[in-house]
Parts: sequence; structure tokens; C-alpha cells
Amino acid sequence: MATPDRPVTPGAWLALAAAYLGWMFDGYEMGIFALVARPALGDLLGQPLPGEIERWYSLAQAGFLVGAATGGVLFGWLGDWLGRVRAMILSILVYALLTAAGGFAQAPWQLALLRSLAALGMGGEWALGVALVMELWPNRSRAWLAGLIGSAVNLGFVLVACLSHLYQPCLAAITHALHASGFSESWVQWLTAHAGWRLFLILSVFPAGLVFFIRRWVPESDRWLKHRLTGRAWSTQLAQVAGMLFGTASAVGVILLWAMELGWTWRWCGTILGLVAAGWGYLWPLRHYWHQQRDAGPTSAIAGALAPRPSLLPRAALGCALSCVPLIGTWAVTQWLPLWADVLAEGRVATARSQTMLWSALGAVISTLLVTPWVNRLGRRTIYAFLCLGALGSLLLFLNTATRFDGWFLFMNTLAGFFVGGFYGWLSLYLPELYPTAVRALAQGFAYNFGRIIAAIATLQTGQLLQWFGQDYPLACSTVSLVYLAGLGLILFAPAHRNGQLPD
Repeated sequence: MATPDRPVTPGAWLALAAAYLGWMFDGYEMGIFALVARPALGDLLGQPLPGEIERWYSLAQAGFLVGAATGGVLFGWLGDWLGRVRAMILSILVYALLTAAGGFAQAPWQLALLRSLAALGMGGEWALGVALVMELWPNRSRAWLAGLIGSAVNLGFVLVACLSHLYQPCLAAITHALHASGFSESWVQWLTAHAGWRLFLILSVFPAGLVFFIRRWVPESDRWLKHRLTGRAWSTQLAQVAGMLFGTASAVGVILLWAMELGWTWRWCGTILGLVAAGWGYLWPLRHYWHQQRDAGPTSAIAGALAPRPSLLPRAALGCALSCVPLIGTWAVTQWLPLWADVLAEGRVATARSQTMLWSALGAVISTLLVTPWVNRLGRRTIYAFLCLGALGSLLLFLNTATRFDGWFLFMNTLAGFFVGGFYGWLSLYLPELYPTAVRALAQGFAYNFGRIIAAIATLQTGQLLQWFGQDYPLACSTVSLVYLAGLGLILFAPAHRNGQLPD
């Protein structure tokens, strides 16, 4: 068992470096769509009708969240079976290669599909990276590690905003370089038209290079090596994959309900049934472990890992509920702000989208680095409640006082980003404490990523609210931001750990 005074090894530093870069590039790939969505969808739709870009944006983001949820559970399961490092390599390759493939999309549905498939790797990276680092480092380091983890994802948003900001002024030079390299005029025009969104996506394949460093230098978690579950039959593995695919299909069915013109009764009844079915499918591997523990003898490795913790499944549900509140705030509110900035800028500021993402992400980076170290002093529940109140207050003030794209807009955007982004350091610290090593990657992958399914439905509601309110972004986003009130109630049911240690 790891103790608080366990030494920090060179392998732990290498794992932290690899995971940090993986999380940062994960954030880069997450943030890229908010920046290219308007030119990309405008190009693919031809002459879009009013509200059509917003509709496809909400569908693509919802599909992304479903893919990320599936990836979190799938790669979490792979991480508990194959090892944290090998599964992390696969997750990075998936999100880098499929994001680049989006640059070749010929229709909105193709772009949305590729976005959803790339999200498989993005969802998996978080669960694997958190499990690997928390298991290799001593408990005394976990608070600042959680803040660092949260800052990495948001630093990825900063990176994509900065590169996008630099990309547009350099587009003419890039076009000239492509001509000089021998590309035909038709290819160059195709790659660089409509703000060069295709080329920007294709160039975003660069995080794939990280896998060479991980494969060569990063060690496997010794906790995983000690507690891994071996001897599972292929029939058992396939049954677990089938359960997760069933959960994915159910979640996709929910998205399709909102994509089609159906009555509200059908939509909401189907949504509730789809969520129940998705949860059943995603929880299949955890239920399998639970049944093994129940039927195994007292000397079983599974029994040793899970028997003292009869609250595993309820804690999976609790982790999901605590995760979905900040995820809804991020994806159903703040991810719409770059599009709102475009509306307020009225074409006067070409970099309005990238500036909005940049300052919001900077606020989140500061928050994760400054707030998370206070979690041990003030308690997990206190910090979560503080972030809920701050996010709700700052968003409502921002959305209802900003009337044009100016300094006040950027200041309030940064302040809102501080509170909205601060949750991701908290989640990185708290979720690993809820689950044993044998199923930590899978359980926290479920908790965090099933919250993304809920956020996907909330994102679709933002699109619907925009239609109802005549594209009134402040009113639609203010309505969705009330989710933080639910967070204030949910945190009362969370275990009140102060200096929590990872259970074996």
C-alpha cells in the first residue's frame, strides 16, 4: 500500500509529464470545434437558414459528449485490463487522427460523426491519466496534482485559442507555401477556403507524436500491476464490451430523438428510457465485478478489493451526479460563448471567438492552480459549494450585463471561466478517492463520462432554447446555468473527506 511518505520516483515524474501533455492536447482537441464551427458549418451547409448553424452545432457537441462518455468507460475498462499506459497510447492516437480526419468532411453529418468518434479518445484520456498519476504519486502530493491536472486541460483551450489567433494572419503565407510545395490550385483553395478550417483540423494531428515518448519512457502503475484482475475469459470481455456498446447505442438514440422532428412527449419519454438503458449498459462491467466479488471466496483478489466497500455502485451514481453539474455548465453554457461573441462583434473583430476561449481558459487555469490546494484545508464539500455559487453568480452577471464585445465582456468571461473551470481540479482530486484500485479507471471513467451524456442532452436544450427565444444567447444560457443550484443540493450527499487517501 502506498503511504504518504512514499518517495517520488523518476518514473512518476515521467508519467506526470506524459499525462499532463496528454491532458493538454485533450483540451486542445476539445476546444477546436467551438473555433471552427461557424466557418466549417457555413461551408458545408452552403447557404444556411437562420438558426441552422446553431442546430448543427448543438447536435455535433451532443454527439461529441456521447462519444467522450463512451470513450471514458471503454478506455477506463481497457486501462483496468491492459494497463494504464497502453490504453493511454490508444486514446491519444484515436483523438489525434480522427480530429485530423474531420478536415476531409463533405457534409455536416460527417463532421459531427468524426467529432463523436474522436471524442472516444478524449474521454478515455482523462480517466487513464488521473488513475496513472494518482497511483504513482504519494498521497501528500494529490492536492497540487489535481490542480495541475485541471490546469492542463484548460491550458489546451489556451493553446488552441492562441494558435487560432495566430493562424488567421498567417493563412496567406501558408497558402503561398502550399502553392510553392506543388499543390494544385484546386487543392489549395479547398484546404484554405472559409478561414482555412479544413487545414487547421488536419494540422491538429500533431499530438499523435506524444505516443512515442509514452511508449518509450513512461512506466506502468505499480498499484495496477499489484491489483490487476487476471484470468478473465474472452467471452467475459466480449460481454462487457457488448454492454458498453448497448449503452452507447441508447445514448445515440437519445441524440437522434432530438435531431428529428418529433413531439415533446415522444422526445422526453424516449430520453428517459434512453438514459436508463445507457446507464445499464455503461455499468455492465462494474456489475460484473460486483457479481464476481459476491460469488468469490474470501481469498479472491476481487473480493479483497471490493468486499469492504458495499457502496461502490451508489458511489458511481454520486460521482456521476457531481460531475454532470460542471459538465453541463461547460458544454451547455460556456462552449456557446464563442458563438455569442461572434454575434456581439458583428463582424468587426475577426478574433472574437478565439479571444473568448482564450480568456475563459486562462481564468480556468488560474482557478485550478489556486483553488484546488485549498480543498484539504476547507474540505471537499465547501470548495464544491463555493464553485457552484461563484459560477452561477458570475455567469448570470456576465450574460445579463454584456451587450457588446468589449473589455467588460472579456473581464466577465474570464471571471466566469475561473469558477466554471475550477471544478476540474476538484474532480481530479475527489473522484479517485471514491473507488478501489481494481476498478478505479473504469468507475471514475463512468462517473465523469456518464455525466457527459446528461450534458449532451443539456446542450441540445440550449439549442432548443435559442430557437424559442429568437437566438437570445443570454436568456438561453442563463436558464441552463441554473443547474448550479442542483449542485448545491447534491454536494450535501458527498462523503466529507478532508485528507482523503486512495483506497487499495
